[in-house]
Amino acid sequence: MSPATSPHDAPRRSSRAAPVIVAARRTPIGTSGRSLSSVSAADLAAPVLGALAADVPGIGVREVVLGNCTGPGGDVARVAALAAGLPVEVPALTVDRQCGSGLAAIEVAVAMLSAARGLILAGGVESASTAPWRFRPPTQGEVGGEPRRYDRAPFAPPSFEDPEMGESADLLAEERGVTRSRQDAYAARSHARAATTRDAGGFIEEIVPVVGVMTDERIRAGLTESRLSRLRPAFRPTGTVTAGNACGINDAAAAVAVVDAATHRDLGIPGLRVLATASAGVHPGRPGIGLVPAVRQALQLAGVSLADVDVVELNEAFAGQVLACCDELGLDPERVCPEGGALALGHPWGASGAVLAVRLFTQLVRHGGGDLGLAAIAVGGGQGVAMVVQRCR
Repeated sequence: MSPATSPHDAPRRSSRAAPVIVAARRTPIGTSGRSLSSVSAADLAAPVLGALAADVPGIGVREVVLGNCTGPGGDVARVAALAAGLPVEVPALTVDRQCGSGLAAIEVAVAMLSAARGLILAGGVESASTAPWRFRPPTQGEVGGEPRRYDRAPFAPPSFEDPEMGESADLLAEERGVTRSRQDAYAARSHARAATTRDAGGFIEEIVPVVGVMTDERIRAGLTESRLSRLRPAFRPTGTVTAGNACGINDAAAAVAVVDAATHRDLGIPGLRVLATASAGVHPGRPGIGLVPAVRQALQLAGVSLADVDVVELNEAFAGQVLACCDELGLDPERVCPEGGALALGHPWGASGAVLAVRLFTQLVRHGGGDLGLAAIAVGGGQGVAMVVQRCR
């Protein structure tokens, strides 16, 4: 796994020795409370794990690593692995790096395979629909006190600013000069691209149907900049972030099959060689910018530049946040999520980083759309995760 702070301290991994992603799958992405609302986190992940194991026959799964944010606990990865029919001898680990959990799980798998051979299934899952309610106990000494419900745990201690994600994205857009019109135009483009990809069958090969659902639920083909401009600010009275240029709350699972370099040579199948991964931290008050240092570290470790990358997949939590990151990186937003991103598809928190990896696999391997790929995601609490991959045979 790449270092979290200084990429200069570690030598670049030899590309021929790097682990390889040889299969990638996901469920459809459902809107919370709708098509997948009856499916638990473990039951969302299980069919994806089962499909991946079938995609790489003849090799026993060594480990399962899944990211998750708001699930029921109890090691969701282990429950999902057993529900998928994997042998009881296969261990499983659940990772929590909030929105970056799915990509962090792949990062963990890559680190494991750098030390020993095998096949690891890694990704993430989120069922916002079935996430348990959370309560704090009554204040100590309070007579007859009632438990107090809360929506999320703190992302930072009281000494740090810890805004809600929508508010922080709104403030980031304001501070970086990202206008409302730019955000609405970007969001409309994300939906248009996703609708075009869906209608052309571009998602079919990566999707594992769940409870009869086979397509992503959120995509809106006719969502124009003009229509989006009519929406009111969602988080601050004078803000620019709206329900239309922000992601949804969603249910989904996504994962990849990763093998060591020697196993990949034995298999003789195409895949994505993981050239570098990186995790980074920024101030918790502006978490949306967290993918920027992670991208810079991952590119440096891989020995490539943004100009070399053919497909860029950034998690589109908020249009203003993505545009602020693009401006900071000197990245043309037109290059981001060429087949539509989370603004259209949805943002199933713990799965979203793995969805990016699946999208790279489809575009670069299944459809032969280039050589180098970059996936990156920002994380609540002020972190970012990034990965650079290269198509290989």
